Amino acid sequence: MAGDVWQTVATAVDILVVAAILYSLMTLARGTRAWQILGGLIALGGIFLLSALLQLRTLNWLVQQVVPLAPVALVILFYPELRYALEEMGRVQFWRNRLRLLPREDIHRLIDELVKVTASLSQRRIGALVVVEREEGLDDLIATGTRLDAQVSAELLETVFHPGTTLHDGAVIVRGDRVVAAGCLLPLTDSPAVAASLHTRHRAAIGVSERSDALAVVVSEETGAISLSADGHLVRGLKAETLRRRLAEALIPANGRNGGAPLWRAGRAGARRS
Repeated sequence: MAGDVWQTVATAVDILVVAAILYSLMTLARGTRAWQILGGLIALGGIFLLSALLQLRTLNWLVQQVVPLAPVALVILFYPELRYALEEMGRVQFWRNRLRLLPREDIHRLIDELVKVTASLSQRRIGALVVVEREEGLDDLIATGTRLDAQVSAELLETVFHPGTTLHDGAVIVRGDRVVAAGCLLPLTDSPAVAASLHTRHRAAIGVSERSDALAVVVSEETGAISLSADGHLVRGLKAETLRRRLAEALIPANGRNGGAPLWRAGRAGARRS
């Protein structure tokens, strides 16, 4: 009797774990290219069943030839999503949070400097892209830029993003309260949910926040509009005080937590106004 009960419990746990893994993978894939590929695979399976049911032997044979290649094709097609899923599974917030080592007043100063320079650049319609590293390291992206290792200040960032400098087109990466590098190249999002009207800076901001937990502050060169990207989601048209509040929510520890609260979790890619 005890063995039967244990077998029932083990089966239930097994089903729940598999269901949770599948749900997590579907959540990660939603809004990305993998979601479209998954739809194509479902359609292929439907064609296989329909051809067998209607005895369309040639079509059924052709689909059967494709099936053995499916595992290799899946690995190739889903490589970016599989990599991201493994990174998500291996994310340990405790290890990589440089901001947690900063006193609260230093985080407030960091936010003040970011808001100050963003408002100034916005008023003059000077494009900018500042990435704030959180738990996950961005060493691979830092390596694409020019090392600075200087304390964050509005004056420094204004100089970097001045149109006459050689670094103004790239991204600045901030670690703790230091500007680690400037002129960095970021991955662009390839999500079909992102509007075609968004230009390179905004696509790069979404791209880096899709692949890490970093925050990305963007100033549009065309309109001066301020945007903030996190968790693969972009909020546009922010006022200075709204930006300050959102940065504080994300970066300042609250209620004993070792980091700020997530800004949003309503989908991994997209853009909206606030």
